Amino acid sequence: MWLGPEEVLLAGALWVTERANPFFLLQRRRGHGKGGGLTGLLVGTLDVVLDSSARVAPYRILHQTQDSQVYWAVACGSSRKEITKHWEWLENNLLQTLSIFDNEEDITTFVKGKIHGIIAEENKNEQPQSEEDPGKFKEAELKMRKQFGMPEVEKLVNYYSCSYWKGRVPRQGWLYLTVNHLCFYSFLLGKEVTLVIQWVDVTQLEKNATLLFPECIKVSTRDSELYFSMFLNINETFKLMEQLANIAMRQLLDNESFLQDKSLPKPRKPLKNISALKRDLDARAKNECYRATFRLPKDECLDGHTDCTLWTPFNKMHIPGQMFVSNNYICFASKAEEACHLIIPLREVTIVEKADSSSVLPSPLSISTKSKMTFFFANLKDRDFLVQRISDFLQRTPSKKPCGSDREWKWNLADPGCEVPELPSSSPLAVSPMSALSSQPINFCAGEVPTASQGLLKLFRRNSEELSGPKGAKEKMKEESWNIHFFEYGRGMCMYRTAKTRELVQKGIPENLRGELWLLFSGAWNEMVTHPGYYADLVEKSMGKYNLATEEIERDLHRSMPEHPAFQNELGIAALRRVLTAYAFRNPTIGYCQAMNIVTSVLLLYCNEEEAFWLLVALCERMLPDYYNTRVVGALVDQGIFEELTREYLPQLSEKMQDLGVISTISLSWFLTLFLSVMPFESAVVIVDCFFYEGIKFILQVSLAILDANMEKLLQCCDEGEAMTILGRYLDNVVNRQSVSPPIPHLHALLTSGDDPPLEIDIFELIKTSYEKFSNLKADDIEQMRFKQRLKVIQSLEDTAKKSVVRAVSGDIGFSIEELEELYVVFKAKYLMSCYWGNNRAAAVRRDQSLPYLEQYRIDVEQFKELFIALTPWSCGAHTPVLAGRLFRLLDENRDSLINFKEFVTGMSGMYHGDLTEKLKVLYKLHLPPALNPEETESALEATSYFTEDVTAEVSPFVSELDFCLHFESQETQEDKGRTNENGPEKEEKGASPQDYRYYLRMWAKEKESKKETIKDLPKMSQEQFIELCKTLYNMFSEDPVEQELYHAIATVASLLLRIGEVGKKFSNRPMRRSEDCKANNTQDPVSEEESPTSEQSQNSAVEQQPQADHEDKTCRDAQPEKPQQENQTLGDASGEGQSSPLQLLSDDETKDDMSMSSYSMVSTGSLQCEDIADDTVLVGCEGSSSAARYGSTIDTDWSISFEQILASMLTEAALVNYFEKKVNILQKIKDQKKVERQFSSSSDYELSSMSG
Repeated sequence: MWLGPEEVLLAGALWVTERANPFFLLQRRRGHGKGGGLTGLLVGTLDVVLDSSARVAPYRILHQTQDSQVYWAVACGSSRKEITKHWEWLENNLLQTLSIFDNEEDITTFVKGKIHGIIAEENKNEQPQSEEDPGKFKEAELKMRKQFGMPEVEKLVNYYSCSYWKGRVPRQGWLYLTVNHLCFYSFLLGKEVTLVIQWVDVTQLEKNATLLFPECIKVSTRDSELYFSMFLNINETFKLMEQLANIAMRQLLDNESFLQDKSLPKPRKPLKNISALKRDLDARAKNECYRATFRLPKDECLDGHTDCTLWTPFNKMHIPGQMFVSNNYICFASKAEEACHLIIPLREVTIVEKADSSSVLPSPLSISTKSKMTFFFANLKDRDFLVQRISDFLQRTPSKKPCGSDREWKWNLADPGCEVPELPSSSPLAVSPMSALSSQPINFCAGEVPTASQGLLKLFRRNSEELSGPKGAKEKMKEESWNIHFFEYGRGMCMYRTAKTRELVQKGIPENLRGELWLLFSGAWNEMVTHPGYYADLVEKSMGKYNLATEEIERDLHRSMPEHPAFQNELGIAALRRVLTAYAFRNPTIGYCQAMNIVTSVLLLYCNEEEAFWLLVALCERMLPDYYNTRVVGALVDQGIFEELTREYLPQLSEKMQDLGVISTISLSWFLTLFLSVMPFESAVVIVDCFFYEGIKFILQVSLAILDANMEKLLQCCDEGEAMTILGRYLDNVVNRQSVSPPIPHLHALLTSGDDPPLEIDIFELIKTSYEKFSNLKADDIEQMRFKQRLKVIQSLEDTAKKSVVRAVSGDIGFSIEELEELYVVFKAKYLMSCYWGNNRAAAVRRDQSLPYLEQYRIDVEQFKELFIALTPWSCGAHTPVLAGRLFRLLDENRDSLINFKEFVTGMSGMYHGDLTEKLKVLYKLHLPPALNPEETESALEATSYFTEDVTAEVSPFVSELDFCLHFESQETQEDKGRTNENGPEKEEKGASPQDYRYYLRMWAKEKESKKETIKDLPKMSQEQFIELCKTLYNMFSEDPVEQELYHAIATVASLLLRIGEVGKKFSNRPMRRSEDCKANNTQDPVSEEESPTSEQSQNSAVEQQPQADHEDKTCRDAQPEKPQQENQTLGDASGEGQSSPLQLLSDDETKDDMSMSSYSMVSTGSLQCEDIADDTVLVGCEGSSSAARYGSTIDTDWSISFEQILASMLTEAALVNYFEKKVNILQKIKDQKKVERQFSSSSDYELSSMSG
């Protein structure tokens, strides 16, 4: 490519001049190409270690003038062809012009200007986004593509200098991290190492330090462990590797491919060697951390953050921390953990103003909200820019009219001491439970949307003396504590969240405030107020619609807290149904999962329907990610974290629990339902309080506290059942003595042992213990552990899927389990390629997780061709893709242009396993419809023009037996339809019943007998199809060691079969004479009216509807009168349908003549394409006396041959029998295919050495 002229001082150092003229030099890098010796090895090593551009462009052109010592690089090239093209352009367009100039400076100026002009012209057509990447990075991406053969769509994210440890020897080189692959290249003194690993194959990533590997990164796959060290910035590299592996796991989990964010703001200063893609991934990581810290909606993007201080009025201090600004929020996090967190939605902001700076408060900023709160920030570095950004976001913030809930919320904010107002009696749900049951059901679709109801607990609260007793007093004290907290720290979304807030949550949230605070702490309130009417619309859309999710919901509705009075009537059940169904329609990928009903029923006790819906959204999509999908991946991930934490904090118990296998049993029920299904309700709801404030960290620390409390008993357990009994009994007796609600009977079986009364455990003591012993768990650490476990869990699920698929197909396929597993890996890798690089391919459409494992990965015809070419034992050279396309059409039974793994291995097994007959049957089918396209047979029509004698075609007026029957059925169909129309609709209905009955019988028989297909069931082959078969066989033998022997054999067989087909034509006139008899006696169902009576179309139709056609064929023959049975038998023998050998058709003398001529080819030149025939192939036997010579310039449509005749002829040639019966090792082919899966670029004129890594 052309380069912007760069000055070169030493033109001869490490370069060899190959061409020269007065103004230009063409040079080659030393060591590039053949030879080079020790100097070449040293130069090559230097280029790799120093990341020289000469590794990618080993050719260059320099501009020079006679008297100057300075050279200018004007072009470089990766191959001799590319650089020669530039050299010739310079010689043809510039040399003559330059010779006119007198001044050398003018020459150099002119050359520079010309080169800059060419570069500018070329850059006009480039996509603008590529200009975001710096030049050095583009060069690295070019090296990566050239070195590893990656396509243009594979984007490089970043590259690092490091060492790869091969054994105990470090190989210095370059690590390239792309979106889908980890690649490494090293070249040291002639030793080359090339590694390519897909991120989806990575099972473990670890950063560790050992004596052997100082501070290295370990990358594990199923097959190997790779160590990389000597990074300049190991932390940055490891984080990026984690991100890319995480994206790959997400792709395996729900088929989400990586899409680059094009809307990223451009950096204020140009970033050196950082790609736009790397900036995108960095931004994603920051966004995820920001959203998780402040529980913000999933679409919130961080714009920037800056250090500052916040004035906290409750303790009269300036707290140092960071301010975060995004599209809809301003947030603050103190540097000291839990000193203070603050979230200010921009929809609440009224004034943003810059206050006067002072030595005490430099660069202060005040932000006022609608709730009359003012926040003071100071020590802002770039205050003016920050205010401008906030102003821009404020202008974009929509000013929506507050809904009813919003007004109620503001009323609460204005008067913190008041209680939540009772709903007016006119409100649709503000009625007593009894009247609600007797009244008409509420129509939520007719304007009365379920957004104004209270929590069900208020509607179904029974009169309890507890409210006036000591428990009631305790509850009022709690409420008063919270009211004081609201007064000091604020109420609502803009509340200061401090350690004091957490202490209050640990003591239990009062029932009247529970719904409000759950919404705040989970972040669900933000989504609810920014999506007014969303839930009502979902309810309306989902009403009356049924699918698998709604069926499961209906089944579980009455199992959701049936012990609570709120769910013992239709009011609570209907509310639960609406919330669950609405969520299933919002998120079809999750739909409905067991345990969601239990959690949602508890949410409905304290919140109205809309609030419960948004809490469920926060729970499923943010707080417990991937918990409620079909494979409960999130719960399995956190179960892995729990096991890891048990090893760390309770090492004595960990090994025992592992042996008993208890953790995997208990953790799913504990985590999925947040202890609601295993603890008494009054206690479990306190766990939920802390969970909404702390997140999964709290669930893990409580689980550890429970194991710790039962350690002694668990260590003495003998089996899993005993351990489960101990833990179940313990959890059943966790009580909440402060609850003001009447106790709800816990349906979990009370597990008691002996006569001792169970020991009660106070829930608040359990929570206190968990914080005392395990509070040093950090949210960041848990996220890090989640990544590690996610790799393990998803890869384990993929292994399970592989075993499941292999087990499902192994019974019908000839391959061994090991071979099937290897084939599955290759098949899945090919599918994933469509996700990486397929863009609009049908195979890359989102994978449906609800489908069986066997149907989840499917490939299209292009991918199948690539696999077929790599794995087939029948290599046909340039003809192989054609054969692959035919096999794909044969396997694609449902005609959706995609095949699954079972169909794939069925096709492969047909070529690898079975005897000669089975393999020939596959080959035979590949030359019949639907495998053979009508367009492909047109070449056979053209081929007939090469026959030696151009005699006028003798087209027989008769057709083959099968075609005749179909022709007859077609005529009968038209007559039957005419009679039906005359007789009226009653007759039509009457006649439909036996037709349907027989149709289903045929379908049933087809399913039962599909595996018992015999060679007699195969339709006959026409002449054009036979010619295609000969072409395939000819191409198949072209690369075989004994190809001459095979050519001779196939020529003999082809000539014999052509004559057999000719002889068969002589007997094809008899069925037509009996056509009237056949028509009169036939009782078979009519075929489709659209079928043409011409022989060629009838034959194609017969193949496409094989079961029906075969049945019709038999019926037609059975319908013949008894008298001509002998004639029919003769016909069957003549066409190859009988048991006798095809050679019996000829007399002894004819047979003798045929055998004496078998050393020559009787196949006419028209049966093969001219270009397919080798020079040394002998073609004789085309004399006028030969039956094959009677062809004219068109295909003989009366000619046909059966499979039995082909098989019998093949068996006469030992070379053909040996070829089809030889065993081929598919595992070796798979191994070879993996090696060449990444074809290295060979655009340069020297080949890379074979992969030694």
